[in-house]
Amino acid sequence: MEKHPEQLNGIFQALADPTRRAVIARLGKGPASISDLAKPFDMALPSFMKHIHFLEDSGLIRTHKEGRVRTCALEKKPFAAVESWLSAQRALWEARTDRLEQFVTTLSNKE
Repeated sequence: MEKHPEQLNGIFQALADPTRRAVIARLGKGPASISDLAKPFDMALPSFMKHIHFLEDSGLIRTHKEGRVRTCALEKKPFAAVESWLSAQRALWEARTDRLEQFVTTLSNKE
């Protein structure tokens, strides 16, 4: 079973939105201020901040404020949880397709 289902639910829900995925992609290049992150998007800052709060609540990013500037950065640990879950799913499905291939090969050899 999953180790942290609630954490994974929040992460996948956060990643379901294209704006949030774009913010994550940008933060992959390094930390950035909220205003820099918001520039490419045609939305009001309060609406954009909802995306930032969602990402922060999911644990994918952290923010810190220095003076009047709030900076965002990626948190690596949640991505490791996602990678672990995806790896487990990949192993499960590869084992199933291997068994299916073996079954089909066995049937072909019998004919």
